[in-house]
Amino acid sequence: MVIIAGFAVAAPEMSAQSATRNGRADKGRNAMEEWKKDMAEFRARSQEDRKIRELTDSIAYVQALYAVRNQDFVLEADNVMFRNGNTVFVNSMTNFISVKGNRAVVQISPSNFTSGPNGVGGVTVSGMISGPEYRVDKHGNVTFSFSVMGIGINAQVEVYLTPGTNNASATIYPNFNSNTVWIQGEVVPYENSRVFEGTSL
Repeated sequence: MVIIAGFAVAAPEMSAQSATRNGRADKGRNAMEEWKKDMAEFRARSQEDRKIRELTDSIAYVQALYAVRNQDFVLEADNVMFRNGNTVFVNSMTNFISVKGNRAVVQISPSNFTSGPNGVGGVTVSGMISGPEYRVDKHGNVTFSFSVMGIGINAQVEVYLTPGTNNASATIYPNFNSNTVWIQGEVVPYENSRVFEGTSL
């Protein structure tokens, strides 16, 4: 009788433990299903965001390509690298290369603390373009090169547009010294730019 009673007491306990395990398993499965659902939604949003970015990049690239080809663009720089390898993050409103028809402006203003010759922390060269050359290689890389002649100063400029986006870089070779400068940024149509031009040399 005692043994039977012992089994009778143990049976509900085992049943309760089994129910607890089943409950935990159900919670685990539910959590896994929720995670899978969240990941599916995340991937769907990521794919949609990626398509939007690709479309935006494509539109920006077409606009940039058209603007460069028609000599009607501004390369707004967000960083400048000097010959010694130092790279400076800069204000794109005061660091740029602009081309409007046969007129170009090259402005490098890396300093926010001194006014510089142009009044905005650097140097501005503006003048007429000479020897413009537009090239596209088999990979779709665009290069636009030209010389700009200012008052007592001139420079050779090469602009490189990255295929598929409006990201661009440029090399500036001042003819009066060997202080070559490299800049990186984005090309926008001239009318869409909001750069601030300082006093030219």
